[in-house]
Amino acid sequence: MHFARRCFGRYDVIDFLAVLGGDAISGERTLETFYARLSPWAGPFMALFGRERLSARLTLSHFLAALSPEPVDALRTLFLSDQLARPLDTQEHLAGLWDRQATRWIVFDIAGTREAARQRALPRTQNSPLAHRRLRPLCAPGYTGRKRGEVARSRTTVLQAHTHQWLATFGNPGNGEYRGELRRAVASIECFCRAHDLTEEHMFLRLDGQYGTGAVLADLGGFSYVMRGQDYHLLDRDDVQIRLHLPPDQPFSRPESHLVRTLYDCPNVAVGPAQQGCQIVVATHPASQREPGVGVERQGVVYERFLTNLPQTAFTGADVVALYLHRGAFENALADEDAEQDPDRWWSHTAAGQECWQILSQWVWNVRLELGHHLQPEPLRTTEFAPAMVPALPQMPSSSGSAPPQVGSFWKTGHFWGADFLLQPDGTLRCPAHHTLLANERRREADGSLRVVYAASIRSCRPCPLREQCQWLGRATTKPRQVSVLLHPLVVGSAPLLWRDWSRRRHRRACRDLLRHQRVEVLVEVARSPGSALSEPIPILSRAERAHTRLSWEDRLARNEKTLTSGRVSLTLFGVPASFATWLGLATL
Repeated sequence: MHFARRCFGRYDVIDFLAVLGGDAISGERTLETFYARLSPWAGPFMALFGRERLSARLTLSHFLAALSPEPVDALRTLFLSDQLARPLDTQEHLAGLWDRQATRWIVFDIAGTREAARQRALPRTQNSPLAHRRLRPLCAPGYTGRKRGEVARSRTTVLQAHTHQWLATFGNPGNGEYRGELRRAVASIECFCRAHDLTEEHMFLRLDGQYGTGAVLADLGGFSYVMRGQDYHLLDRDDVQIRLHLPPDQPFSRPESHLVRTLYDCPNVAVGPAQQGCQIVVATHPASQREPGVGVERQGVVYERFLTNLPQTAFTGADVVALYLHRGAFENALADEDAEQDPDRWWSHTAAGQECWQILSQWVWNVRLELGHHLQPEPLRTTEFAPAMVPALPQMPSSSGSAPPQVGSFWKTGHFWGADFLLQPDGTLRCPAHHTLLANERRREADGSLRVVYAASIRSCRPCPLREQCQWLGRATTKPRQVSVLLHPLVVGSAPLLWRDWSRRRHRRACRDLLRHQRVEVLVEVARSPGSALSEPIPILSRAERAHTRLSWEDRLARNEKTLTSGRVSLTLFGVPASFATWLGLATL
């Protein structure tokens, strides 16, 4: 990572990144406390990186303030390439989600987090100068959520759901540029696919509710997705209202809640400016006395919307909702990150400096996971995410939900048949004479399909001029016209949903416990006394040095390198397993 500024001084980029990484590993809440604990060991600490001196806190602050977006993007590229170059385990190809057709999927979580900052109220008079806010380049007014503050900064993170490793982080002031950050997150996942020879067809993204509009579907490329919809005006569409007035597909409930949702599958709904087709799963439940935290309430019913393009033959509507609600594990990962490293604390008053700290925080998280896996290797754990589908009858295939409704069938030339009777958004049928047919019967057929019988009023059929084309027996019949709507069962795979991953906390904690309970001996050899000034050779300056020509990258790096005459530092670690030390490349006693 190369970075040049006007007055760089003695130090180079590695000196400052070493301090940032050390602070992220230490877990100290402030930089001041980290420097206080590091000051007795400043020499051995910098010697680990081959450096001579530790930079002061003020110098580090000036470095972060002088950072520009270009070197931070270079650091982000290094972070991702290091992550992709060293997979966690040889069994990584076995992690993932297996659907009901025994097909493997890899899940990624993309969501945003935000940090609010409070600003002191200052008087605004003609005799007072304008207020100077230190966080003005970093934050902007925006949605603060449950956090108190006047300005905020948002951050988009990408997590691999099965290994619990971070892939990227992108920050912006205020509410952020969520579509631009989403495109950059998708580009990081594409790099992951290319590095591991995976196809985009069996990768799917779990997105936060802020992305739940049809406009963002064009930014997802060829990836599948599951997201919560936020544009509830789609509930007013005719095709959605028609489905809501038909019988539901299945109920959905969770063991930790008494809430029972009723699910309706609406396939092939065109959304967004590009009119891209997707499946909308509408979940409804009775409203309570409290205002719903999620969803929209209409006439005593709360409606929630979930958007996906996963195949219906491999995932039921309940599976889609369960996969989205399982994002709670991702929220726990964000909580662990805040507790261990607190990447959203204000490290710098510039955007580039703040992002540099956040990238290194995620890097330390991944390194802890990697070290923990080699310290305490454990096999993958397999969780039955959803049980296998059991058919209602032995001779029937496994099914859940229903295919699009079919209205009647053709029976006689010159007469009206089912296609001439149109389903209406209010749950009725309209005949060619513009009369209304109401549902009066529902019965289950032998093949598992549900038949909904609609009937017209005899008062409408008797004087109708189109009665001979509508009735089987012409004007001789005394019964009104009836039309059946068939909901055929949607056949899905019978295999259970299997989720295979590793523990999120065990490996990181194993690494931290080892560091806390081991003994370290530090030996600093006395530097050789320099000879007299007369015996030292007089340095010969080059023409470039005499003209103060700009230094090269190698010359800049060499100014703070630890020389052989400055004293050798030896560190002896006790309590490290021999196999773990061998993997790290440490010499064992």
